[in-house]
Amino acid sequence: MSIVKINVLTVPAEQREVLEERFGARKGFVESADGFEWFELLRPLEGTDRYLVYTRWRDEESFQAWMNGPMKEAHQRGKGDDSGGTAAESTDGGAERPRPAATGSEVWSFEVVQQAPPKK
Repeated sequence: MSIVKINVLTVPAEQREVLEERFGARKGFVESADGFEWFELLRPLEGTDRYLVYTRWRDEESFQAWMNGPMKEAHQRGKGDDSGGTAAESTDGGAERPRPAATGSEVWSFEVVQQAPPKK
């Protein structure tokens, strides 16, 4: 069965729009990874300032390959940050990392043990 990784991001109210725009700009980044199955960015409705970044993978090896390959390379080149951001250009022409939209982050890991599609 698949595994699920949920990145829990603490996002102040004034940074919500920034976070969502950054995730929108990264569209397609993870979707082509081998073993990737699903992505969702979940916005809190009430009672919390924590966004959930939900990804589902074929197995732990697929997730680790993505984390240690394309994800790591993108972060080293300044193409992203822990909040899903993209690099901003500095005034001297070099890439400059933007300030993260999230003030905190933790990753939850789960193994899918049961699942069911909607009834027809």
